[in-house]
Amino acid sequence: MAYIYRKVVGDNEYYYLRASKRQGSKIVAKDVAYLGSTLDEARLAISKLPARQVRDAYKTINSFLERNTFLERVQELKIRSNPFIPTALLEQVEACKLHWQSTFKKHDPRTQEDYLRKFVIELAYNTTSIEGNTITLKEAQKLLTENRTPKDRTVREVLDVQNTEKVFMNITKQQPAINNQSIIDMHAALLVNIDPRVGYRTADVHVIRSRFDATPFPYIKTDMDLLSKWLGKQKDHPLVIAGIFHHKFEKIHPFFDGNGRVGRLLLNTLLLKDGYPPLIIRKRNRNAYLDALRKADDANLTVANPKDYKQLIEFLAQEYVDGYWNIFL
Repeated sequence: MAYIYRKVVGDNEYYYLRASKRQGSKIVAKDVAYLGSTLDEARLAISKLPARQVRDAYKTINSFLERNTFLERVQELKIRSNPFIPTALLEQVEACKLHWQSTFKKHDPRTQEDYLRKFVIELAYNTTSIEGNTITLKEAQKLLTENRTPKDRTVREVLDVQNTEKVFMNITKQQPAINNQSIIDMHAALLVNIDPRVGYRTADVHVIRSRFDATPFPYIKTDMDLLSKWLGKQKDHPLVIAGIFHHKFEKIHPFFDGNGRVGRLLLNTLLLKDGYPPLIIRKRNRNAYLDALRKADDANLTVANPKDYKQLIEFLAQEYVDGYWNIFL
């Protein structure tokens, strides 16, 4: 497998094309070509190499070049530090946004939709799996692209994935305002033919394995209004605002069912409205995600301190960066 290796000596960087292969129980790596001391030189050198050296690893190589090219551009801007995210990670988030705005958004609308449909398959699989859906990624892909219903899965699981796709694609087209009615409408669309209990809860619930008590049902509208008012006053980084809003929404827990799925879609609604690409919280990181949410459970509904939310925002930022370059290149 070929990939680009960056070597740093003092203040200087050097790029090599490196190949690795398994020999017995070991992985042996060997530099096969020097590419230069800048990303532009590396890109030019790669274009001149024989196709046999790079074709099989094209996606890996292109991802490295694009990711680091946009990161360098962001670093030149010297963005302000943020108490919720380490600067190096924040720069990577901004590199994703820069690529989204300057490259992805320049694609033909049909190409953009192709990428978004690829994204929504991953999103629907992961966000429903976090809640216990047993449909696999491969099954979700066949369901959403070929309308092939997986065997031995419940009707609810199938509808869960299909409804998630419909709601997300609607968000990308309309980018609705965040208010009580739009949230209720999003929840209703997500649970079509799954759960008839639309609108805010009319009884109290106990959130399993939580350290907080969900808002008593007579006060849900009051707390959602407070959350909306809090949102309207925020001037922080969009990912910080979206992540904190997500946690506060989950703590209110306004619906009988579907709170997590709605909350993750609202998070993406906020990101898209601010010109940022959407993100996926992956099933394999479910425990880290829930731990980060729990870390903030002592926070007041209208207060957002780094000591409560830093773990969550860092987690979301890392998910953001890891996921973006795998899908939108």
